[in-house]
Amino acid sequence: MSFTLTKKQQVKEILKCGKDPSYFLKTYARISHPMHGLILFDTYDFQDDLLHDFNDYRFNVILKARQLGISTITAGYIVWLMSFHRDKAVLVMATKFATAGNLVKKVKNIIRNLPDWLRMASIKVDNRNSFELSNGSSIKAASTSGDAGRSEALSLLVLDEAAHIDGLEELWTGLYPTLSTGGRCIALSTPNGVGNWFHKTCVDSIAGTNNFKLTDLPWQVHPDHDEVWFRNETKNMSKRQIAQELECNFNASGETVIDAKCMEWLESTTKEPQYRTGFDRNFWIWEEFDPSCNYLMTVDVSRGDGADYSTFQILKLETLEFIGEYQGKLTPDLFANMLNQVGREFGNAMMVVENNNIGYTVLDKLVEYGYPNLYYSIKSTHDYIEQHQAEAMNSAIAGFSTTSKTRPLIVAKLEEFIRNKLIKVYSTRLVGEMKTFIWKNGKPQAMKGYHDDLIMALAIACWVRDNALQNCARDLNYQKAFVDSIITTRTTMNTRIPGQHGYRRDNALDKQTDEARSLYEQYKWIIK
Repeated sequence: MSFTLTKKQQVKEILKCGKDPSYFLKTYARISHPMHGLILFDTYDFQDDLLHDFNDYRFNVILKARQLGISTITAGYIVWLMSFHRDKAVLVMATKFATAGNLVKKVKNIIRNLPDWLRMASIKVDNRNSFELSNGSSIKAASTSGDAGRSEALSLLVLDEAAHIDGLEELWTGLYPTLSTGGRCIALSTPNGVGNWFHKTCVDSIAGTNNFKLTDLPWQVHPDHDEVWFRNETKNMSKRQIAQELECNFNASGETVIDAKCMEWLESTTKEPQYRTGFDRNFWIWEEFDPSCNYLMTVDVSRGDGADYSTFQILKLETLEFIGEYQGKLTPDLFANMLNQVGREFGNAMMVVENNNIGYTVLDKLVEYGYPNLYYSIKSTHDYIEQHQAEAMNSAIAGFSTTSKTRPLIVAKLEEFIRNKLIKVYSTRLVGEMKTFIWKNGKPQAMKGYHDDLIMALAIACWVRDNALQNCARDLNYQKAFVDSIITTRTTMNTRIPGQHGYRRDNALDKQTDEARSLYEQYKWIIK
């Protein structure tokens, strides 16, 4: 449409633009194109849908791929809001001040390139990262490091690249009251793993437990993006970058310790427990005790401050198949009593208790109860040693020590078992923890505000099963071979060398004595 109109036509167009932001932008807004310069803003259907959502819903969360023009359409909506409404206060917030400032700059450029007769208000106060219109509407850019916006009444809050804003949970607590008078919020971002405010907001929107309208915009929504475009764009991108920048995949976009494919497999193996028991209903059981099986029970004891959980897991020793799991907040004495009862019910399962902090209190209680199958190790080497041997050694210690040295080792063993599908995990609680278990400064740990108690219990189980007990098994094989070679069923031994005169082969050396057989039967359960 030509911008040369009669006064009557101009009034008609102003009224029409004030009612329909999509029509306003398509018809009169001009944007800067990196290749073609200043062009008319020819919006796509998915962008028009967003404009209607911005107008129809107070809270919008947009999960987007890059190169879809979402920041530009958001800027266009802000132009419409500020131009056709008086006294609107807009705050654009991002991790970096420059990111928020770029959006403010887009808003300013669109306003400046409107037809004179359609520029409903002129720019009155003009600063680098903020400006105010003559109708009282204003916009300001801010980084998340300051206190901007917390004491203001906002008409619109824009959270740009929200998934990448650290500590947004706390920020949102302070910002939400600024919208209490009817203010709106637009949170837009590419994904950045799970567990952050943006991810939780998207998930809760799907579940219908918050007021946000979710819009999912992967790369395919753009009419000009086909498979050829995708292949060209992703030639030099990693899988994580593709998931984050183009596919809108939360699981694959973050720096989780367990990769996306393994996570998908884990999610496919989860199932509901047969029983939810215990006084708090937090003891989940997938399979009842089988006397023909041997069980491993690994325990992570809470610090006792109420911030984390005490957990244990029961697994079949031979197959590492999940049998039972507990996650709750019990006092050390009650937790020890529960461990003693459950361990005995599962055939005196070998019990491995993490001995850090308050774990020693639980171990002392278990020793007091006379639990018959506790895990002991050598202090210096962390090698497994039998309970009856440990009781006579000063260098032995009950439980497993998670240290800066052992933690990466047991986590690596867990990742190896999952990657090779050598473990059967049924717990949704455990898989949920793995989604927020990330690399931070080169160390595997739970995201802020989340837990890794179940993960660490399982990691200990993998390590003990594959390293400590297998090493013990090899030692026992050596012992058995030695005993079998020197103890016979007779009182005499043939000490002559084969090939020498008088050598007599009577098979006596090939027979196991009762003593050797007893030794083998006692320990065969830990031999693969």
